[in-house]
Amino acid sequence: MNRIYFLLLSLFFSSQTFAQKPDTLVRDALIRHLDSLQTSFFMQHGFVSACIKSTRTGETVLAYQHRKSVPPASTMKLITTATALAVLNENYTYTTTLETDGILRNDTLLGNLWIRGSGDPSLGSGRFKSTPTLSELLKSWMTALQAKSIRYVTGQVIGDGTLFDENTIPGGWPWDDLGNYYGAGVSGLNVNENKFRAVFKPGSQVGDSAALLRTEPALPRYTLINRVRTDAAKTGDQVNIYTSPLGTQYFLDGFVPKGPKEFGVSGSIAHPGLYAAQSLRDLLAENGIMTGQEPTTAFDYLRTNARPATRDTLSVVQSPVLKDLITECNFQSINLYAEAFLKTVGVALNYGNTTEEGVRALQDVWKAKGLKLPGFRIKDGSGLSPQSVLTLDNMTEILASAAREPYFPVFYSTIAIFGKNGTVKNLGRGTRAADNVRAKSGSIGGSRAYAGYFTGKNGEQYAFALNLQQYDSDFGSAYRELEKLMVQMVDL
Repeated sequence: MNRIYFLLLSLFFSSQTFAQKPDTLVRDALIRHLDSLQTSFFMQHGFVSACIKSTRTGETVLAYQHRKSVPPASTMKLITTATALAVLNENYTYTTTLETDGILRNDTLLGNLWIRGSGDPSLGSGRFKSTPTLSELLKSWMTALQAKSIRYVTGQVIGDGTLFDENTIPGGWPWDDLGNYYGAGVSGLNVNENKFRAVFKPGSQVGDSAALLRTEPALPRYTLINRVRTDAAKTGDQVNIYTSPLGTQYFLDGFVPKGPKEFGVSGSIAHPGLYAAQSLRDLLAENGIMTGQEPTTAFDYLRTNARPATRDTLSVVQSPVLKDLITECNFQSINLYAEAFLKTVGVALNYGNTTEEGVRALQDVWKAKGLKLPGFRIKDGSGLSPQSVLTLDNMTEILASAAREPYFPVFYSTIAIFGKNGTVKNLGRGTRAADNVRAKSGSIGGSRAYAGYFTGKNGEQYAFALNLQQYDSDFGSAYRELEKLMVQMVDL
């Protein structure tokens, strides 16, 4: 009898010792860490959200304020790029064509030149070895005219970006972002990633005016009002550039550091279709090919003219494949690319060519897979709009669903690796999370976020999302606090 009693007692204590599996212990430790962070001075004015789901089953294994709607910032790009792969496929390419209407008589084109875009965000950027820079692109178009012996064009050079709507700016984008390179709007015809570089000569003393030496590329028809001054050495880029959608006037304000002979900052070309037409027209004139009228856009031309029934193609430019475009978008966090993908999805699914219609198409792609997405209220594809909000339950549900799709290996390869590359290359080096976590970062107006995938100690793959809202940087670093959580979560 005593032997039975001791055996039962032994089994009782044994079961108490091993009732909590290691995963439960790690999860509980993570929740304690989140609780500690939430009650810290660092988060006294904001809140922490976290969610982790199994990609195999979709089961939520950790949830912390995961149903509060928060701005996703640039982690939104993961949803947009996954949707683009689902709708368009990895080998999709954008096509830009140089076309003529009218009749060619001897050396004269009785008609117009059209640059017809399809939304390619990489056109003329030179970011990819396989595609031309803006200068090379314009020269190739000039060569196409010379091959036809064209010396005169009676009409106009027309930048045709009408595949997308005329409004290049998504709802809710902040005014003080629009003139800066990361605030470049998206057109059906984009060039040089819709950005330019303003080069300044800093003054010799703090407070001196900083002369604007040039822009790269040149903006001959644009008005730039320069109020930039000189600050102390090594203070970096403190310049804000202001402009309006489709604007050709810029206000440059702020500071550049004392010391270097030249200091460059990047801004956005707000009217890319018109800029493309103007640039081609100027190059043609420099090389003896004259046009009869000022360059324009298809939007302006079609307000008073009918669209030509037929156009002849002189030149065709193909973009890199979608997989490569998405890799750049996610590794380098390029807002323009994400907005182009969003509108392309809307057009491809026949929803329309506006940002709003692209958003509806994106939502319906995931709802068709059975996702309900309460709290998902998105205004753009890149996350630059602070009005865009979603829950981390939404984010991880979409990421977990994407992991069960045929295109997932391609999508997974476009997400930067912890401690190795992209916007997370400096995170987690020398920790067990390095070369394991794949993540997209996001930061906007007091918010910091990460989302992506990792493999747990048990070999299970998980989708995760972490978000800090309105943290107090006087009491810590959001970057480092989130790094600690990501290193800890890989022990699941």
